[in-house]
Amino acid sequence: MAFEVRTVDGSRHTFDCFECAVHKMAPICEHCQIKIVGHGVEVSGRFFCCAHCARAVEGEQGAEVRDAVGARPA
Repeated sequence: MAFEVRTVDGSRHTFDCFECAVHKMAPICEHCQIKIVGHGVEVSGRFFCCAHCARAVEGEQGAEVRDAVGARPA
């Protein structure tokens, strides 16, 4: 039951479980160093696990970032 992941640059990786894929492929938060599984946030080309971490590192631009938790479309 293996699956293949293809990246934007054309690389191919084969995994037998989601956990292994996350370990190998997931970006790391530039503030708390946790693997980012889910949407995360990007500010100035840097990846963070949440708005809190983005605000802690990115100052003015990070201050504008909001998590989507609890947000509902109008």
